[in-house]
Amino acid sequence: MSSNLFRAVIMGAPGSGKGTVSARIVKTFNMKHISSGDMLRNNIEKSTELGKIAEKYIKEGKLVPDIYITKCILGELAKLKSSSWLLDGFPRTPEQAEDLWRQEKIDSVINLDVPFDVIVDRLRSRWVHLPSGRVYNIGFNDPKVPGKDDVTGEPLIQRPDDDPVAVRKRLEIYDACTRPLNEYFHQQGVLVTFSGKTTDEIWPNVKQYLESKIIKKS
Repeated sequence: MSSNLFRAVIMGAPGSGKGTVSARIVKTFNMKHISSGDMLRNNIEKSTELGKIAEKYIKEGKLVPDIYITKCILGELAKLKSSSWLLDGFPRTPEQAEDLWRQEKIDSVINLDVPFDVIVDRLRSRWVHLPSGRVYNIGFNDPKVPGKDDVTGEPLIQRPDDDPVAVRKRLEIYDACTRPLNEYFHQQGVLVTFSGKTTDEIWPNVKQYLESKIIKKS
């Protein structure tokens, strides 16, 4: 294994800007982006063994058991021995974290810390074009015509789960689930937390940190 390979996990609450920061990391540092959500969707689309199992649970309104997600992610990472990568959406439990730590050498766990009040306000102003997934934020990334998608002109909607009460509940659940993970990775000496209210505030610090870590390894 080459010593200048860099393997990182990124964590952040829904609405924290994790997707944007992940995209910038992958592009800037030429890393492979491993998203548990994307991987699960790909398996379902291709009707793989895992995809069929996952689809069965999802149709029943149940969570896909950890054992299947862990097997899928660790199997994919095992194919990337000569690549640097950023893992997104995994692990979600202490057991998954331990399984990951046993198999892979994790250099850093990047934890995005955005105040929950900021996230609630951000998602309150979020409008979505459902067919394409395009997202607009009023006051930050406004559509050219209010209430209309820039490309198709079709109406934008607000998701029911972006309601402030629903968002706060989701954030509380996220916090309860990730606190043990943060503690675990802190004990391993790889947790690094970046705090701020916006992606543009957080990103320069993430970039500077990764530059120093990756240069040091090369």
